[in-house]
Order: sequence, then structure tokens, then C-alpha cells
Amino acid sequence: MAVDYALRDGVAILTLHNPPVNGLNLASRRALVELLDRVNEDAHVKAIVVTGDARAFSGGADIREFNTPLASREPTLPSVIAAFEKSSKPTVAAIEGLALGGGLELALGMNFRVAAANAQIGLPEVKLGILPGAGGTQRLPRAAGLEFALNMIVSGAPMRATDLAGTRLFDRVVDSDVVRAATVLAVEKARSGELPRVRDWQIEHPNAEGFLGFARTQAQALSARYPAPLKCVEALVAAVKLPFNQGIAVERESFGLLVTSPQSKALRHGFFSQRAAAKVADIGADVALREIKRVGVIGAGTMGGGITMNFLNVGMPVTLLEAKQEALDRGLATIRKNYENSAKKGKLTAQQVEQRMALITPVLGYDALKDADLIIEAVYEDFAAKQAVFEQLDKVAKCGAILASNTSTLDVNRIAATTARPQDVLGMHFFSPANVMTLLEVVRGSATAKDVLATTMALAKKIGKTAVVSGVCDGFIGNRMIEQYGRQAGFLLDEGALPAQVDRAAEAFGFAMGPFRMSDLAGNDIGWAVRKRRAVEHPEITYSKTADKLCELGRFGQKVGKGWYDYRPGDRTARPAPEVDAMIERNSAELGIARRKISDEEIVERLVYALVNEGAQILEDGIAAKASDIDVVYLTGYGFPAWHGGPMFYADSVGLYNVLAAMRRYAHGYQGAAWQPAPLLARLAESGESFNP
Repeated sequence: MAVDYALRDGVAILTLHNPPVNGLNLASRRALVELLDRVNEDAHVKAIVVTGDARAFSGGADIREFNTPLASREPTLPSVIAAFEKSSKPTVAAIEGLALGGGLELALGMNFRVAAANAQIGLPEVKLGILPGAGGTQRLPRAAGLEFALNMIVSGAPMRATDLAGTRLFDRVVDSDVVRAATVLAVEKARSGELPRVRDWQIEHPNAEGFLGFARTQAQALSARYPAPLKCVEALVAAVKLPFNQGIAVERESFGLLVTSPQSKALRHGFFSQRAAAKVADIGADVALREIKRVGVIGAGTMGGGITMNFLNVGMPVTLLEAKQEALDRGLATIRKNYENSAKKGKLTAQQVEQRMALITPVLGYDALKDADLIIEAVYEDFAAKQAVFEQLDKVAKCGAILASNTSTLDVNRIAATTARPQDVLGMHFFSPANVMTLLEVVRGSATAKDVLATTMALAKKIGKTAVVSGVCDGFIGNRMIEQYGRQAGFLLDEGALPAQVDRAAEAFGFAMGPFRMSDLAGNDIGWAVRKRRAVEHPEITYSKTADKLCELGRFGQKVGKGWYDYRPGDRTARPAPEVDAMIERNSAELGIARRKISDEEIVERLVYALVNEGAQILEDGIAAKASDIDVVYLTGYGFPAWHGGPMFYADSVGLYNVLAAMRRYAHGYQGAAWQPAPLLARLAESGESFNP
């Protein structure tokens, strides 16, 4: 049953039952309305309590019904809420766990609400580029007050019920036994005959017009990329100024406009893609996971320290190995400093800092890793260095331990082959800073066992990472694609652009950083080392010589105060570097290229379509399982603008035929061989199909 029924002390208890978060699917909506009709006709029933379980009252709409006819089939959620508002008997929402989106809107349609103090309350629809569509913008400001409502609706961030206890939203906030407290309240209200409706309440605020005017100004600044926050503010203005039914009409009209907007489609694509990435086609629920109680990390540098913090944050002990005491001490000091900075910001208590630091066992010898269930290597990006590590691990790691490399480009199969247990080896490519960035590329070797992959994916979720499975190739998904992006950026310099123009165009499109600012941040010497390796392994691949010449000048980026840009001590502001601009112009002259004016549109197309073409080849090669996985990598790890949905989704939006036509134009220009279309892209473009179904 989608909704369970019980009768206690004359109170009907309706319990939502649709795991995992009691999403309000069609079966649940129908069951609620049918049971509500039944109990209103039952003389033995004096009042009604609706509840969920400890995990969730309701997480809102059932995402499994998104983009299907079931989502709009009657009774819709507004119809369910209308039925509760017409109930002849008191209705009480008993809220534990989550009450989000439509779940909170359902509760707002009841006469009374009782919540557990730690319940999470919110309307997160704005994060999908829409606004609450079942009265949330009209009822929440009446119940919680205008300021709470605006902050919750425009940010999409949840609040704890205890922080809302002083508002009219909750009649009671309790520490335990929410259903019993709701039942007691229901009996009281049945005796008094009270049937208040939130829709009938007035919004109270000393200066609603000024407050909303300020909010509107802020939302307007974002509206080109994110139109939803402005529509949320406009719906709240309607709640203040118009009768309830007219306010609802404004909300519904805005919802209809937003749900069809390209920004919302892109944001919803990102939302569903992240969930799809966690599902690996050939690994079912029957695959037993390995137990991970203790983690080993090799290397206490920036990456190793960040990786370590991920596990400390969830209470997992870590054995941290370094070759020298000084390096180990520096690594521990950096971890402590990071935690203490969080404590200064109020994110951790001093006690929590000490608890996390106490979970680290610092060591200098490999024997100390013999009890680790997972060991992650985070040493310098050099095959010989990693080979030496894995040869040692093969000697000391216990049977069944998972051995992972944090390599960002190297062949995981070659690394696995240095051990006698390749089935236990895979890549775990964290992104820097590893304790902040959410992306984790999980690299599946040809011999990686299914339970090793399944365990790693589950562990990634536990430590708050968005994991995407990649096959083995040079650079995996993200770095393999970014290389083509970087090649085009360099060719643009050869032809007439300067770093500042390229970065401005990329950032205007929505990238968090343009390619040259990003390279300065990461370190230009890293790319230099890769290009040197490429020159040996793939001499046919051409690059602009500007990046190598930059490194020959010692301009390695922010860490040395000069890269593509100049930097002042303690200031990361990128300032144009005359020395670099002159070097770029000399390079063009040496190549015999007459520099030309390049439009921002061409810059963006060449950067993004280079990503798209390589992404198509990655799909063709079977390195990524689906286009949406590539989009997740770029949305979570490379600063691709969320409102464009990722490179593959963006290409679908432009139309693959148009992408291919642009590529063919560029193929007639400088370094045109770089624009050889991936066969998959050409096939889909010719047949009128897209990467994402």
C-alpha cells in the first residue's frame, strides 16, 4: 500500500509508504484522497494525522515520475491539498526527517503541523530552475513569515524545524514520538472544532514592499542565467498584494514558464544525471560490498592530505604514510590548519577538530598499512613512482584490501599489473582540493572486480563525492577532454587572441575560470610535463608552442607570482602580463601567421566544441558509459556552467547538426586536423539524434 491506515483513540493515522523518501507519486496521491474521503465519512474517526517515517515525512514529488504523464495525472498535488483543506475533520501533519518541496506543501495544506526538532524543512525547487508549484510560495510566507519564506524559497536551502519553532508554521516542535504528539493535538482540536487554513492567514511584515524590492533587485542580477529566483520573488510579491487564489494563479503561470525554460531543463538534466552516474549497468544490488573500516593514504602532500580529510569527516580512521618525517609533519599541520579554519568560521567545534585529528595514525613505514581495508596512493604523477608504491603494497596489504591510485592520467591497467592482485586495483581520481571538490572519477581497470567497483562507489557516496565511472585511457574522461580544450585555447593565441580575451569569453559563457586563469591556478609546469610525455608517446599531436615558451620563462603560475598573468604577493588577481603578450605575438610572427581579430563567439565555440568532439570519441571508445556521465564530470569538476547542463547536453541544445557544421568550418582553418569529427558525433548529427536521449 502506498499509504497505510490505522485507527488510534479515534484518530486516523495515514502513513506514507513510498521508499526511499515517500515521494508523492500517483499511487500515494490517490491513496491519500481515497483514505481522506473514507475517514471523513467514518463516524468513529474524529481527526486525521498524516505521517511518514523516521527518514522522511515526504521528500516531495517522486523523481521517478518526472517527465512522465503520471506526474500530471489527477489527483495532482494541488488537488490533494485542496481535498485536505476541505476536510470536515482536523488534519495534522506529523513530520520527521525530511519535509521538502511537495512534502512541505502538503503539510501546509493541513490544519496543524507537529515536527521533530531535527526535521529538515525546505522548498528546494529553485535548484531545478523552477519554483514551488503547489502553493508553497503563497502558504509558506503566511505560516513562517515573509523573511523565512523568501530565504528558503529563493535559496532552496532547508532549515531545521527547531529554527522555525517561533513561527506559525508549527504548532508543536518535539524531541521524540512525533506521531503521539500529533495524535494528542488532533484529539484536542477535534474537541474544540478548530479547522484553521493557512491560506486564510495574513502575511505580517513591517515593510514588505521594501524588503521584496531589495530581494527583486538582487534576483534580477542573476536572472539571465537563473530566472527562477526572480520568479520566486514575484510570486511572493503576489502573496503579499493579491488575494490567495490570484496569488496561486501567478505561481502556476510562473511555474509553467520556468519548467519549459532552457535553464530549468539543463538544471534538471544535471540533477538526474548525478543520480544516474551512481548506477553501473553490470553491477546489481546482489553484488556484496567489501567492508571498509580503516583507510590508508600514501602521501601527505596537498592531495593526500585532502583525501585523508574526506574519511576523517565521516569518522573513518586513516593511516597516513610519508617517506620523511618533515613531510609527514607538514601534512599533519596542513590538515589541522584546515580544520581550525573551519572552526573559526563556526563550522566545527574545537572538540570536533581534535576528534578528527585523533583518527589519523601518522607512519613512515609500509608495514603499518597491513590492516587497512582501502589504500589510496597519492604520490607524484610519475609511473615509476607509482609502480614502486604498488609493488610495496602488494607485499604488505592484506588479502581483499582495495588498492587505489589517485592518478589523473596514467594507465591503471599498467599500475595493476605491477601487483599479483589486479582484481583489487582501480583508480580513484580525486580533484584538488580533494576535501572540497565533489567529483571523483572511479577508474575501472580491465581486471577490476565488480565488488571492488561497487564498494568504491558506495564509499564515494558516504564521503560526499559524486562518483563517475571511467574506463582506462590517458586522462580518463575529464583530463582527456580538457586537453583538447587547452589545445584550442593555445591555437587561438597563435592566431590573434590574447589570454585575457579568451578567458573573458569563456567566463562570459559561464565557466568558473577561463583556460589560462585555470592553468595558472593548477600550475603551468603540470601541463608542460604532460606535453613532454606526449611528445614521446604521441608525436603526431600538435600544440601551440606558447605554453612551453611560458614555462621556459619560469612562469609556472600563481605559486611563483607569474604565469599567463602577473600576480602580486598575497593577491590572486590576474593582471595582464606585457612580457607574455609580447611572447605570444613573437610566436605568431615566427610561425608566419598574420594575427587576426577573433570574435568571442568563435572562442566559445572552439573551446566548447573541442570538449564535445572528444566527449563523443570517449563514448565511442566505451570510456564513459553515457553522455550524461560526461556532463556530470564537467559540471562537478571543471566549472562548466550548470545552466548549460554540461558539454554534451549543451551540444544537444545547440543541435548536433549545427555543432558539426561549425566544426567543419573550423577544419578549413589553422590546425584544421584537430577538427576531425568523432564518428559518433557525425552519425548522430546526420540522423538528427542527440547524445542524451
